[in-house]
Amino acid sequence: MDIPLLSIALSQGKVQQQVGVSLLKQNLGQAEQQGQAIQKLMSSADVNAIERAVHPHLGHSIDIKL
Repeated sequence: MDIPLLSIALSQGKVQQQVGVSLLKQNLGQAEQQGQAIQKLMSSADVNAIERAVHPHLGHSIDIKL
């Protein structure tokens, strides 16, 4: 059993794990920022304007039969 090789392998494994955790934290931070931006965008959206854009022909006339 080669102790120095095991020590190097463990050290490399720890470094890889630390890098992975750092990347996950960075991605989580970006995801949180994107979520906040989406919430802000949705809260500032004018629902009536969006509905008119999707269905511009609705609500402009009424058909009445007597």
